[in-house]
Amino acid sequence: MGPPLPVFYDCNNCPSYCCSYVRIEVTDADVQRLARHVGVSTQHAREAYTKDGWEDGERIMRHQKDDAFGSSCLFLDTTTRLCTVHDGRPDVCRNHPVENKCGYYTFLMAERRDQDDPELIARAYNVVGEWPELEAADSLSGSEA
Repeated sequence: MGPPLPVFYDCNNCPSYCCSYVRIEVTDADVQRLARHVGVSTQHAREAYTKDGWEDGERIMRHQKDDAFGSSCLFLDTTTRLCTVHDGRPDVCRNHPVENKCGYYTFLMAERRDQDDPELIARAYNVVGEWPELEAADSLSGSEA
């Protein structure tokens, strides 16, 4: 086996975009680990921290309001941007990103450099109502882009 590949991301320098994924799938083993970590029953963890997913039998993490991304995993501290159950987190979180790079982190670093703002939280979308002055100008222009 050759030398390990270099890593092209730093989770501690990221606002935890992966925690905003709508579908953070968990297994029964993940729910059991989370329950042990938090100190509650597996049934309580399943009901309080997860919900039905999109496919039959799928469970996904519940979300909370998040000013940075709209919503994020229930266990993300939205101030520090760190996982509050890091040692008990699901396997999908433990294994992310799958490769030695993270697409969002690459995007984030480029935007921080281009905006000359090392604290910037970059999004790939705008929230309706976030920039009313600009939205009003768009609707008043009457011209097509």
